[in-house]
Amino acid sequence: MRFRNFLRYSATGQEEAVITPEVLTDFVRRSMPDAKVTVTDRTGTMDHLKVIIVSEAFRGKNLLDRHRLIYQALDIPLKDGRIHALELTAKTHDET
Repeated sequence: MRFRNFLRYSATGQEEAVITPEVLTDFVRRSMPDAKVTVTDRTGTMDHLKVIIVSEAFRGKNLLDRHRLIYQALDIPLKDGRIHALELTAKTHDET
């Protein structure tokens, strides 16, 4: 699957990549195929995101391990700068 980078321009005129909710969801679903993902842009810049993920992959895992799974799934966009900050909620279907 190819991921298309969307570009925005910073105040300095530099191009910056932007992640879309669909692309972020695709990254998560590679690791957690059953995931229901909700993405909210916290600042209007699409790099400070509130992400709610509901998946059975979290069953039996504590909060730290759940967040590790998410960070592993989003490793590429975190490293390349498309995501700057995340506010995470990770639940199983029973916890919703």
